[in-house]
Amino acid sequence: MSEKTKEELEKKVAYMEFVNDQLVSELRYVDTLLKSIGFPEGLETVKLAAHELMERERDHSAEDK
Repeated sequence: MSEKTKEELEKKVAYMEFVNDQLVSELRYVDTLLKSIGFPEGLETVKLAAHELMERERDHSAEDK
């Protein structure tokens, strides 16, 4: 592997680590906000609620047919 390629890959890895850190921080912040407004498990509770709503909508649509 050439030195330039190695350097390019190292830069890409560093950037990806930076982006990952930012995304993890943002998810933690959103999770904290959701807990503060009444979702006991934060993001997990919201995901469960969303799945439940999707199932209800699917069941409701099936009943209309």
